[in-house]
Amino acid sequence: MASSLKRRSNLAERTAESWKPPALAAPRTAAERWAARLRRYFDLQAGSVWRDVSELVADVRGKVVDVGCGGQPYRSLLRAGTQYVGIDIAEARAHFGYQAPDTVHFTGAEWPEEAEDADLLLCTEALEHVPDPAALLKEAYRCLRPGGRLLITVPFAARWHFIPFDYWRFTPAGLKQLLDGAGFRNLSVWARGNALTVACYKGMALFLPVLFPQVATRTEAWSRRLLGIVSVPLFVLLAVVANASLRADGGDDCLGYTVLAERPLA
Repeated sequence: MASSLKRRSNLAERTAESWKPPALAAPRTAAERWAARLRRYFDLQAGSVWRDVSELVADVRGKVVDVGCGGQPYRSLLRAGTQYVGIDIAEARAHFGYQAPDTVHFTGAEWPEEAEDADLLLCTEALEHVPDPAALLKEAYRCLRPGGRLLITVPFAARWHFIPFDYWRFTPAGLKQLLDGAGFRNLSVWARGNALTVACYKGMALFLPVLFPQVATRTEAWSRRLLGIVSVPLFVLLAVVANASLRADGGDDCLGYTVLAERPLA
């Protein structure tokens, strides 16, 4: 084997992240709501997903099933009176650290939901963590009533995360193939961000282990924090440029995709 390859890590053996971001969860206090707004400005993936989901669920009525709901960060966007059901795999707490108390956990391929019962099925930043995305979409089709809608978000220019439970990155063509195969129609796919957004996002990512160190020793943590203080102005500048770029049209090199599809009436 070439010496250059020997110097590199064998990623097939990776089982954990070197730096893990805090889990997204529904804020319950004024301080948590303020912190969530601040995070959405600097966490471009979370912020761009929030922007799209908030727009697309604004007028939703009836029953919403949130698949892979995690900490239920988007539940607060739903109108009063909307019936909400959050479901997730039984291993979600152990593998992903989610603690939402009213989540219905399940095992196996079939969800704990009646057929043709949901008006909207929400699946945010979860499809990439599913070993068999086609099976998930078929189950989504089963649970939606005719005319019901499926709202998905997936990352594209995103690091390998929740290792080893991060399997896929989807293109618009791949999403179309999967959704067509599951029987969905009236498909829309929107890019979140563009090349400028991604460039800023990757630049900001370099500072995260410094600004928010996750290291074993206190000395190393403080040394990184001091370095982080120096880098704050550039980090903020990148965030300002990135958020401005999100107002432009999405590009082929983007943060991720927002997808809306419909189960046909017949």
